[in-house]
Amino acid sequence: MRDALFQDSLRRARKIGEAASISQEVIEALMRPQAMLQASIPVRMDDGSTQYFTAFRCRYNSILGPTKGGIRFHPDVTQSEVQALALWMTIKTAVVGLPFGGGKGGIIVDPKSLSPMELERLSRGYIRVMADFIGPDLDIPAPDVYTNAMIMGWMLDEYQFIKRCKAPGVITGKPIELGGSLGRDEATGRGAYLCLKELEKKRELIPNETTVAIQGLGNAGYHVARLLHQDGYKIVAMSDSKGGIYSAQGFDVESIWKEKTAARQLNAVYCDQPIGGCDNIPHKKISNEKLLQLKVDILIPAALEAVITEDNAAKIQAKIICEVANGPILASAEPLLEKNGITIIPDVLANAGGVTVSYFEWVQNRQGYMWTLEEVRSRLEQIMTKAFDEVWGTAEREKQSLRSGAYTLAFRRLEKGINSHGSREFFNGHS
Repeated sequence: MRDALFQDSLRRARKIGEAASISQEVIEALMRPQAMLQASIPVRMDDGSTQYFTAFRCRYNSILGPTKGGIRFHPDVTQSEVQALALWMTIKTAVVGLPFGGGKGGIIVDPKSLSPMELERLSRGYIRVMADFIGPDLDIPAPDVYTNAMIMGWMLDEYQFIKRCKAPGVITGKPIELGGSLGRDEATGRGAYLCLKELEKKRELIPNETTVAIQGLGNAGYHVARLLHQDGYKIVAMSDSKGGIYSAQGFDVESIWKEKTAARQLNAVYCDQPIGGCDNIPHKKISNEKLLQLKVDILIPAALEAVITEDNAAKIQAKIICEVANGPILASAEPLLEKNGITIIPDVLANAGGVTVSYFEWVQNRQGYMWTLEEVRSRLEQIMTKAFDEVWGTAEREKQSLRSGAYTLAFRRLEKGINSHGSREFFNGHS
């Protein structure tokens, strides 16, 4: 599935672009990445042997600014997946109006199988092979699946050692002590929460009468769950990679999260504990697939891409889907969901809080002045609510879905950037 992800993302982009009468010049510019690098990273393992890991970095489109995108460590990473994620990031940054293009990176690895020292060597090795492909004015990495602030800190240190200078703006999502931004850890979840709060107004949702299921209780899934729970939403199901739990009466999100992370130690990088902490609440265990099919008001896929396909789309019973993960719904499955009246807040809007606060971090690094948490949250709310209203307005005016509205808004901004260099009509003397 991941090998076909890029082609799936291109088909969706072309279809929406042509329906919105975006110029063919712009559509063709988005059909291929600007630059793609594949490398092999040798890592000395703790037992003295050397293993080789395949790494990728894609700079997809930089018309609106330096490319921006996370680095994921996962055994199923493919070039197709990295390119699709970089395309979506290109669209995402344009949707929320950031001066960035889209990029993405990854390493084919099961990070949980590595010791902390092996993980550090791999992280530094990634920067050694990518040092001339990234930079604070060229391409700016960040955390993604199975990477975190500590890993970003190792990568920053390696880049600065290679370049013989301080360059905190080369990587975002860093530890606060190394130039990271307050509010970055919660940013993706908070951005999705702000989108749902705007939809709450549009649809007149009543929080304590609204049920929510979250597939993927990682960092982003936890923060959106926490914020919704604080507002009175009933979180009836949650899951991680090992499976999920369901209770009709709802869960206390904080107690579940504390139990999940209870085994985390200072010297640990990943937590392998499954979802738990619900012994005092009547509940049942469910699979990730069953969680997607629950009859709830809001479904939040917050794990990996391509979890809703043609095979299970007809079984989805949620009224609203908020895509916190990147690409959880395949293009071929979306018409089936829309036919059943399901409202989808697309990933290029819903999870844009992460890249927005990464932008804030980059700005703070460049100006050498750090913002308070209140400033970060306030600025994030301004950008996310404005973007949601613009997407909603575009979709309503042009009788589109929210995804088509988001893509149309992004494509028109990219079109203006491309046309600023001269269009076909300009060079033919027609404008």
